[in-house]
Amino acid sequence: MISRLNLASDPFRNRALPWTLAVAVSAVSLVALVLIFGRYNEARAQADLSDKQVQAMQAQQKELDRQADSVRQNIPAEQRLPLEAARALVSRKGFSWSQLFTDLEGFMPADVRVSRINVREVAQVGDQTRADLDLTVVGRTPPDVTGMLDKMNNSGTFSAVPVTENQKSGRGESGYEWLLRVSYVQRVRRGGGQSAEGDVTASARAQATSNDAGGRE
Repeated sequence: MISRLNLASDPFRNRALPWTLAVAVSAVSLVALVLIFGRYNEARAQADLSDKQVQAMQAQQKELDRQADSVRQNIPAEQRLPLEAARALVSRKGFSWSQLFTDLEGFMPADVRVSRINVREVAQVGDQTRADLDLTVVGRTPPDVTGMLDKMNNSGTFSAVPVTENQKSGRGESGYEWLLRVSYVQRVRRGGGQSAEGDVTASARAQATSNDAGGRE
């Protein structure tokens, strides 16, 4: 039996396989490009929609601000003062003196005492009451007060900046008196707040402290 031999110069080859692979790769690449282009268009459409929404909100805010300014301008001057006083009264009603003293006592060293507290401004922000205070303290030495300031500024409740420092002498008093400008954040106490009687007592205590300090000057 005679075996069949391939005597041609080129052996038998599967010429269709490379073309099939090339077509398959091209098809997959084309599908991937179509998907990527579709995702890009979708993301761009969402970005354009977000930009339009932001622009609409900004325009609405400007219109509200314009209307608020128009209302304020139409209010007579003699009516503005009572409104501002009413807003200030509402903000101050949310301010707890007893909680202020409790928060202060956590930072007061044994050699530092409060001689005067003046609440300059009170604002209600969410569940927080924020107040600007003028706080006058007397310390035995300057490091006593500066150490207290460092602790207050790292607490997140107080932010204190020294305004003046005077050495007290005479009348049997000694030490250093500091006037501090304090920003105070009063948070709502969970699990029960201070009673109204406690706030009245603390407010009277603050008033007495201020009066005593004023009488010594």
